[in-house]
Amino acid sequence: MTTLQVHDLRKVFPLHGAAGADELVAVERVSFEVPAGSCLAIVGESGSGKTTIARMVAGLETATSGSVTIDGAPRAPLPWSRSQRVEHAKQVQMVFQDPNSSMDPSQTIEQSLAEVLSLHVRHSPTPRSARIDELLHEVGLDARHRRMRPRRLSGGERQRAAIARALAVEPRLLILDEAVSALDVSVQAHVLNLLTRLRSSLGLTYLFISHDLGVVRQISDNVIVMRRGQVVERGSTDQVLDSPEHEYTQALLQAVPGPGWRPRRRSV
Repeated sequence: MTTLQVHDLRKVFPLHGAAGADELVAVERVSFEVPAGSCLAIVGESGSGKTTIARMVAGLETATSGSVTIDGAPRAPLPWSRSQRVEHAKQVQMVFQDPNSSMDPSQTIEQSLAEVLSLHVRHSPTPRSARIDELLHEVGLDARHRRMRPRRLSGGERQRAAIARALAVEPRLLILDEAVSALDVSVQAHVLNLLTRLRSSLGLTYLFISHDLGVVRQISDNVIVMRRGQVVERGSTDQVLDSPEHEYTQALLQAVPGPGWRPRRRSV
């Protein structure tokens, strides 16, 4: 079964300068599928269009053209009614690079989770307090974190709390937009292991946005490579990263630091 289908997705941003109106084509006719329970990574440099795709799939950005289908049902065009927004939130959640983007700094972690549960999970056989304990346990946090505010948590703990908040509505698809790029390498490894475990135990499907090919290799099953809004290569992660065919993918891999790597001094 396929959780997510994207067909001919296109996004054009109008530009208004001194010379008059112009256009920026951020995404040009991108199509892909993400089978249920799998992880598709979208990689590319800054400005390649990967985050714009994620935001369109999440319903945070309006596509110029194309379609998004979730669990076989075509998604309604924006803008949505309140009931449509609530329904979509139960299907798709997004975890950002900066966990503060989705968390109120004035709320404790317990209050943040309770707010989501009160809005999206009104009729549950599990008492709310017990469900909060379950969510914290799932992401490797414990009871002492319940009454902490985000600023008192480490970077890794904040990202775990953001993941718990996203999981509270029990989504089918989790979009991870550079979700570990701001973390130290050792913390990255712990969060990636957590995401791998959650995908297996909860049957989640991931759309993973990243510029880090090492991270992509660790977590994804398939990958598409973006350049200037277009897909230049796609396939299984091992196939694309071990035997890249497009010169742009090859250049991305050559730029990955390896043992003994030293930055080249640029000539002035």
